[in-house]
Amino acid sequence: MRNHIKVLIIVCCALWLVGCATKEAPTEPKEAANITVEDVVTLSKEQLQHAELAIGKVSMDTLSSEIGLNGVIDVPPQNMISVSFPLGGYLKSIDLLPGTHVTKGEVVAVMEDQQYIQVQQDYLVAEARNNYLEKEYQRQKSLNQGKASSDKALQMAEAEYSTNSINMQGLRQKLQLMGLQPDRLTQSNMSRSVQIKAPASGYVTKVHVNKGRYVSSSDVLFEVVDPSDIHLNLTVFEQDINKLYVGQDIIAWSNEAPQKRYACKIILIGKELDEHKSTEVHCHFTSYDHALVPGMYMRATLLDNQHMAAVLPDEAVVHFEDKDYVFVQTKPGVFQLTEVKLGVMAKGLTEIIDGADLQDKDIVVKNSYTLLMQLKNKAEEE
Repeated sequence: MRNHIKVLIIVCCALWLVGCATKEAPTEPKEAANITVEDVVTLSKEQLQHAELAIGKVSMDTLSSEIGLNGVIDVPPQNMISVSFPLGGYLKSIDLLPGTHVTKGEVVAVMEDQQYIQVQQDYLVAEARNNYLEKEYQRQKSLNQGKASSDKALQMAEAEYSTNSINMQGLRQKLQLMGLQPDRLTQSNMSRSVQIKAPASGYVTKVHVNKGRYVSSSDVLFEVVDPSDIHLNLTVFEQDINKLYVGQDIIAWSNEAPQKRYACKIILIGKELDEHKSTEVHCHFTSYDHALVPGMYMRATLLDNQHMAAVLPDEAVVHFEDKDYVFVQTKPGVFQLTEVKLGVMAKGLTEIIDGADLQDKDIVVKNSYTLLMQLKNKAEEE
């Protein structure tokens, strides 16, 4: 019995070993083929016509690295004028609105008050009295020289004449503050109204009063901005301050008209950083444009590290797998993919740092990506 059991176990083991041997070994997964791009592409005449390539050469040009800045249009304090009237009074007429353009010397409002008449009257009285006192002083002086008048009488005449002259000069200054010309003032042309004239040419930004209102000497009637000294106030952060200097060129533009560029020059650089680690940089516009108004948001570019460089058009360079290349035409229809190192990019040009190796070579400067796609397609087919 035991022998039968041993035979049965041996047979089962043999069958199991045979079954294992007949099983096919598992197939190993095929590794994904790495697609590599060859460095030469050849185009037929028909392909060249459809590709619309353009051939050029490395050239030399002046390039600068660019720093982007933001700011606003501003005017200096001396060009922002608040207009008031030193004597106060009632506003008889005014015809101004924010945005109204005014010319220096133009009548923009009329004030009226009885005190204006009093000032004119006092001046004319003082002027008439001054003529009498001057003659009296000269008469006493002449009498005193002949000992026909006492020194006291001469001193009194001199004091009265001097006091009245001082009073008349004060009234003269007050008339000039009112905008009146004392030399033209006569008994027949006294007026209870005075004109307020624009102190400068520019634009009205605010109007604080209305017709018929009484205003005191401290009230601001309206405000005028003289745009002749308008400038650009840029915000520059700490890391870029050492790249700036007075006289440096800036190119600015607005979001509303980005295609219109304005040339500026730096005139002042702030010497103190704020809580955001930035400072203000003031720039003058090379030429004034009426489209520029205070408060307008502007963007600007700072040109830094100006230098001569070997350059190609931006479209000549292709980017593939974190590297930069150009296509060099070795012979008609044959193009060699060549790696390059890039520098500054500006004005639609790209600096080629190793450009000396490409001098006098024919390089594809338009539709370069068409050649790159041709190489990639070829590699995938293989």
